[in-house]
Formats: sequence, structure tokens, C-alpha cells
Amino acid sequence: MRLTRYTDYAMRVLLYLGTHPDRLCSIAEIAQVYAISQNHLMKVVNDLVNADYLHSVRGRNGGIRLARPAEAINVGALIRHTEDGFELVDCGSCLIAPACGLTGVLDEALLAFLAVLDRYTLADVLARRGGFSRLLSMLSIPDGGTPANI
Repeated sequence: MRLTRYTDYAMRVLLYLGTHPDRLCSIAEIAQVYAISQNHLMKVVNDLVNADYLHSVRGRNGGIRLARPAEAINVGALIRHTEDGFELVDCGSCLIAPACGLTGVLDEALLAFLAVLDRYTLADVLARRGGFSRLLSMLSIPDGGTPANI
């Protein structure tokens, strides 16, 4: 299973915001910390705001933050939201599909993959690697500056 860059960026945004629950963060800040395109990140953030994963505050002192506690954000649900489809192979156009047993095996594997993701919340992911919050805080941009070198 391979997830799209869109899902990767969505998870990065949520992880970053999960390590900064006490303040609003800007898209520019997150893009700079991760060294990724601000334009792509804006699309992802807009989608996450519309899906009620994030809360956006407009204006000069605005920014984004998690719309709900990290414990209430399910990783499996997020990935289902951000991914267009989960077809591992194109069985619909295959000539042997009616007699092939692989389709059922792949469907079972996909369900197992999603079941594992469903067991975790954003809080679980943040806690899983003890140094993650510390690493992101070292990369954070204080007062609009540049990321720290580590």
C-alpha cells in the first residue's frame, strides 16, 4: 500500500499542530519547517478545515490549529478522507478476474491495513516516538524566523 503525497502532507500538518496545541500556526511556518510547497499545503489545509480536522482563524494574527483534541482524530478515518481510492490492482479490466483468487486476498489485506490504522489516534502517533515533539520544537520557527539547524 502506498499513500499519496496529499495524505503525507495532511499527516504532517496534523502532527505539527498536535505538537503546538497552545497556539495558532501559519501555513507558511509549517511549509518552511518541512521544506514543502506552501501552495500544496494550502490546498491540504483548506480540505482539512472543511472536513473539521482543523480550525482556521483569518486575519493578521490568524492561523490554524486542531479543531478537536488529538485523541479524537482517528488516523484511519483521516486516511480514508485524504485518499481517493484503495484499489491495489485494476481487477475490473482483467480478463482472468472472474476466476482469480487474488482479488479476495488483496481485499482482505486492504481491510487489515485499514483496521490497523483505525486503532490509532493522532495522540497515539505523537506519543509513539518520544522525540518527535522535541524534534519539531527544534525545527519550529520562533516569531517568524527561520527553522533552527539541528
